Amino acid sequence: MGNKIMNNRYMQLSWAMMKTGIIGYGGGPSVIPLIRYEAVTNYKWIEDEEFGEILAIANALPGPIATKMAAYLGYREKGTLGAVTAVLAHIIPSGLAMILLLSFVQYLSSAAFIQGMIGAVTPVVAVMLGMMAYEFGERAVKGLGKYVGFGFFAIAFGLLQGIHIHPAIVIVAFLGYGAFHLRTVAALQRRKQKKQQRRAQQKEGVTRGMD
Repeated sequence: MGNKIMNNRYMQLSWAMMKTGIIGYGGGPSVIPLIRYEAVTNYKWIEDEEFGEILAIANALPGPIATKMAAYLGYREKGTLGAVTAVLAHIIPSGLAMILLLSFVQYLSSAAFIQGMIGAVTPVVAVMLGMMAYEFGERAVKGLGKYVGFGFFAIAFGLLQGIHIHPAIVIVAFLGYGAFHLRTVAALQRRKQKKQQRRAQQKEGVTRGMD
């Protein structure tokens, strides 16, 4: 009976988003690896490539990144009702916790054990984000090529950290170049194939003439 309930897609969405809302300490960026685990590894709703694409698009849109990802996953699996279910399951636990602890915020923020909890969980969040960044970077290098991929890392770092351009602008610009890059590569490959076919035909014609 329990397995049947957990196989229900609404229950899966609710349980997965509830876990990410409760465990995801530190805001949107720290929640993303948890959402990725539930969506890609645990329940296999989407592939890793699609998750990366949706994450890039969601970063370019206004609003909290975690709720946007929850809404997308819910809508993809069960339409509008799924989106509402996923978002509510994600925000209600932390919302209730905030209401219950609101009167103790000032005391808890200065308590030694709370500071210790914050300090202890920070390395875990950093490692999770680092692992996800490495995996996305590895796919970028494979898709664009080693030199273009590393070049894009340097350009993105310069734009975001050096010039401090808004991330949404950088994402849109790179998305535009990505579409151009794929079209250009496909056109070059077609041109190369045509040249190879012409050379093959010319060699075949020369061989027949010698015969």
